[in-house]
Amino acid sequence: MNATIFRSAINIAAISGIYLSVAMLIPALIDVYYGHPDSEVFFLSAFMTGGLSLTTAAATRAGPPPFNKRMGFLVVNMLWLSGSIIGAIPLWLSSLNLTFAQAFFESVSAISTTGSTVIVGLDHAPPGVLMWRSLLHWLGGIGILALGLFIMPYLRVGGMSFFKLESSDTADKPFARIASYTRAFLALYIGITLLCAVIYAALGMNRFDALNHAMSTVATGGLSTHDASFGYFKSLPLLWAATFFMTLSSLPFSLLILFVVRGRIDAWRDPQIRVFLGYLVLFALAASIFQRLENGVSFHEALAHSFFTVASILSTTGFASDDYTQWGHFIVALAFVATFMGGCSGSTSGGLKAYRLIILFNFIRTGLYRLIYPDGIHAVRYGPMTVDADFQRGVFLFFITYVALSAVGAIVLGLMGYDVLTAVSAAATSLSNVGPGITQAIGPAGTFAVFHDAALYVLSFLMLLGRLEILTVLVILTPLFWKN
Repeated sequence: MNATIFRSAINIAAISGIYLSVAMLIPALIDVYYGHPDSEVFFLSAFMTGGLSLTTAAATRAGPPPFNKRMGFLVVNMLWLSGSIIGAIPLWLSSLNLTFAQAFFESVSAISTTGSTVIVGLDHAPPGVLMWRSLLHWLGGIGILALGLFIMPYLRVGGMSFFKLESSDTADKPFARIASYTRAFLALYIGITLLCAVIYAALGMNRFDALNHAMSTVATGGLSTHDASFGYFKSLPLLWAATFFMTLSSLPFSLLILFVVRGRIDAWRDPQIRVFLGYLVLFALAASIFQRLENGVSFHEALAHSFFTVASILSTTGFASDDYTQWGHFIVALAFVATFMGGCSGSTSGGLKAYRLIILFNFIRTGLYRLIYPDGIHAVRYGPMTVDADFQRGVFLFFITYVALSAVGAIVLGLMGYDVLTAVSAAATSLSNVGPGITQAIGPAGTFAVFHDAALYVLSFLMLLGRLEILTVLVILTPLFWKN
């Protein structure tokens, strides 16, 4: 590994740490406003992390090396790991009395927009801590979109979107310059968040809850300010509003910008959008009908809760309006399958994502056609485009490692003494960045406080793996990566 590349990666991570330390002043001021003594914790954490980050940034400052794939992989991993550690510090020092493993898990869950929590008693938690979790969600969502739109296409490990920045063809790019696109992207992200907060407030949330839940919704994170999540508000209009914004945030942001800024209606022709919306509606209607026939719930109420729950799982948000593990075995099975599927590429959602499912399906169909007509020419397509062999291999490599890591994670948790269903569900929901699992202990009515520190580190690693598209992390664990 070139020392210059390593030093530059540390410098970038340190600069990011400075920004995070400044962001800590927001929950500090929130605690000051509400008169909570944890404000001192955030001021102290901001001073410590800011000072250390500033010193590190100054010590590693040098001329930037040429950006290459090795540096890209290293920077991405350092940013997420350092951000998770910095985010954990005020949680660890807070009045919640968390162990560092619990604080680190909570920070990783927030910044990776997973939404799992180890905190019990959110209704009485310090307001600064609640704001910090939501803020990490929101900033993590920006980072995820930046990765998917700018970095991942260059590294060729994911991030398929309507356009690729490394291409010389600018016909499908919303803007000719990245700076212009970045401004439009941030404006849209902030605008959707503010609109969501205003609608939540208009539908009955207080301003603090509305802002926290809006940041969590747009980032498809799922951390709430109440133990009962959206079930606390007992409002069907709120469920429909959240369903809309979770679904919107699961769509490719590049296409949203094309539509909002340039009025490009043809942007919605992306096959992954139709497929994602298709299985969302199919799963939600199936759950609604089951709720109506088996549990006697009114159809309007069943529709609201089912669409909210399915959108929450598929978008990997993780909000809950009710304990769906009690709705019936069919719903639990449906939720488990939905855990793996995810939203669209270029969004804040996790999981396998719709575009990979399309390519996998078309690959299998093409393989069957070749069995019938072995001498024919059968191309794997994504809409009108032909998917080249390299991209097909990338999709299969991701899928195989995804399944393998889910299995390995479940086995490791099983070795630690957890039952099979809890182990499988926890590994799957962490790697998919969904949040709640499908068992009573870690489902929508439970928390991950049932796991001891060692298990929480395993789950934290799985969350980071899933958030960074798996291969981005695994590649730096290979000896070849560190050789010159």
